[in-house]
Amino acid sequence: MKGDGANPARQRITDLPESLRPREEMQRVGEENVSVAVLLAVVLGAGAPGVNVVELAQRLLAAYGSLNALSRASVEELAGDPRFPGLGRVKAQVLKAALQLAVRLAAERVAKGGSIRSAEDVAAVLRETARPLNRERFWILLLDAKHRLKGPPEQVSEGVLDASLVHPREVFRKAVQAACSAIILVHNHPSGDPSPSAEDLRVTRQLIEAGRLMGIRVLDHVVLGRPSDERTDDFVSLRDAGLASFDEA
Repeated sequence: MKGDGANPARQRITDLPESLRPREEMQRVGEENVSVAVLLAVVLGAGAPGVNVVELAQRLLAAYGSLNALSRASVEELAGDPRFPGLGRVKAQVLKAALQLAVRLAAERVAKGGSIRSAEDVAAVLRETARPLNRERFWILLLDAKHRLKGPPEQVSEGVLDASLVHPREVFRKAVQAACSAIILVHNHPSGDPSPSAEDLRVTRQLIEAGRLMGIRVLDHVVLGRPSDERTDDFVSLRDAGLASFDEA
């Protein structure tokens, strides 16, 4: 038997009460006060027969659990999933573009000239870039004598962190080219647990010593992960944890 319209989740968006339509709700209360599902619905624009855009957004969030997990999905994965009727390749591209804009915005806020005063400042530079990654990446932050960024983060390697991937000549070639006074090392743990490994510590100590020979201070190594029920911070600073003897900040 066909539905009688009692279930608004199965109706067209135009059949919903105006107060429940995503654009109208955002207009009424402001974008900062609506749910993530409403924001996603506004980005997606429309649903499909039998599935309005609000339900489509809710299905995406239920399937992936978070925006972070959703951002890891490829366009092909999203467009081809039968759980999301009406999504399609174009809407999947629009969604991926919106999520990427969030990453770019976070990076822009700490662009060239921003000061780095703490491990939280370091995490803020690369947090949004690192969260969706499913492989380890290693970056350096290039700093002047006043600990201001001389440019965007420089990626040195991709893959499980070890000395063969993160060689001092690659790290310090970039630092010398930028005429840096100091650098900060950063890499991510895709598992979400930022606890440093024995290899992380070994590579860190190797780079500290190389920096001293080059006259470029290594101020910290920050490992990025994700928050969990067991920890509130999504990063570990090896300096703050006392796990290596860094040069003076």
